[in-house]
Amino acid sequence: MPTSKPLTIVVAINPSASFGKSREVGPAVVATLRALGHLVTSLTEPDFEQLRDSARRAIAKKPDALVVVGGDGMVSLGVNLLAHTKVPLGIIPSGTGNDMARGLGIPVGNTEAAIGVLVDALARPARAIDAGRIRHLDSETGEETTTWFASVLSAGFDAIVNERANRLRHPRGKSRYLLALVIELARLRPIRYRLVLDGVETVTDAALIAVGNNQSIGGGMRVTPNAVVDDGLFDVLVVTPLSRIAFMRVFPRVFAGTHLTDPRVTVHRATHVRIEAENVAAYADGERVSLLPVDVEIVPGALRVLMP
Repeated sequence: MPTSKPLTIVVAINPSASFGKSREVGPAVVATLRALGHLVTSLTEPDFEQLRDSARRAIAKKPDALVVVGGDGMVSLGVNLLAHTKVPLGIIPSGTGNDMARGLGIPVGNTEAAIGVLVDALARPARAIDAGRIRHLDSETGEETTTWFASVLSAGFDAIVNERANRLRHPRGKSRYLLALVIELARLRPIRYRLVLDGVETVTDAALIAVGNNQSIGGGMRVTPNAVVDDGLFDVLVVTPLSRIAFMRVFPRVFAGTHLTDPRVTVHRATHVRIEAENVAAYADGERVSLLPVDVEIVPGALRVLMP
């Protein structure tokens, strides 16, 4: 239902959404919101960097909401612009992964339903959820910087697969990730980590470490299926070294979230996490952050979201 008064809303549309089946999603969102009487600024830029700059300038004017149209990369853009502000984030999923939308209960694969959820949410107070704050070294300047995330930070085999997928030119979408998975599975090796959880240090070999505020990565892989976005805690998943055969047995279970019963999988709860390893990158909300080490802390209520 429409709100009682017009709102000022910024809609940021993924630059890569100008082709394919998702090209109509952004215009549909803008048209719907304007038809309801809202004052909408539509941001369409040729690349991600220009879009971030335009969105930053628009948010400086303190709109009533920022709506991102795209996948988890667009969510990452919104989270990093809005954390610790009063401007709420709306999400219309039209990307490959859409893990944040999925975790918040926003319909995925049904644009009309997702817009309906957004319109209803605009009529209610936004919900405050936790966000993760990452302190790391900037890959270009070498200086310490901060990156925010709302879903999952991962550092291990899945991050290595992401690194490989980003270097592949073909195919597109999930097929590229699956090809990268096959390539890196042949090179599967344990990683030596130094992990510090709320001040308690452990040195361990592992295949994967994930820090979850939300439940899934990679388009529905429920790595931390019991994570709750507003409980003030991370779920920290640690998977001990696996053979290739064991990995192929455990991996399909991740989509159902049943892998936690495997004795080689443990989950810890923590508010502060430090992860160290050699030549391993951290990814958060599907975006590359930096090489390890990273220091991660949960910030309760740092992000306001429009959700069911």
